[in-house]
Amino acid sequence: MDIRKLKELVRLMVENDLSELDLKDKEETVTVKRGGSGGAPVVYAAPVAAAAPVAATAPVAAPAAAAAAAVVALPAIESPMVGTFYLSAGPDKPPFVSIGSTVGPDTTVCLIEAMKIFNEIKAETSGTVEAVLVKSGQPVEFGQPLFRIRPS
Repeated sequence: MDIRKLKELVRLMVENDLSELDLKDKEETVTVKRGGSGGAPVVYAAPVAAAAPVAATAPVAAPAAAAAAAVVALPAIESPMVGTFYLSAGPDKPPFVSIGSTVGPDTTVCLIEAMKIFNEIKAETSGTVEAVLVKSGQPVEFGQPLFRIRPS
């Protein structure tokens, strides 16, 4: 991806107070996330198999980029609705899952509150939780990745 396009995406995130932005086209997939503390955005890019070659990056960043790309390439549990994301049933309750948790198709991984109704979200797959992509209490959009799962 061209650096100008990436800077434009970051500018749009800041101007519209977005915490995450997913961009997908035939050639590449880009996910840009911004931490809740107003820190610099974190960018993950996962090229599709038929993507055009990407310019080489600095050798120091290669291992970190490879690790980030490996996690982004994992299947995601996506939000089935717009609402507020919760990792646990209450503030004093343990999270449903955390990084390293083993899940099955019927495992509840989180709650999404929509229109004052708490909806249990199931993993719908078997594997190990490799990444939790949303903080508890944050708003989520339809189709937004919530977790990355390493299939078992």
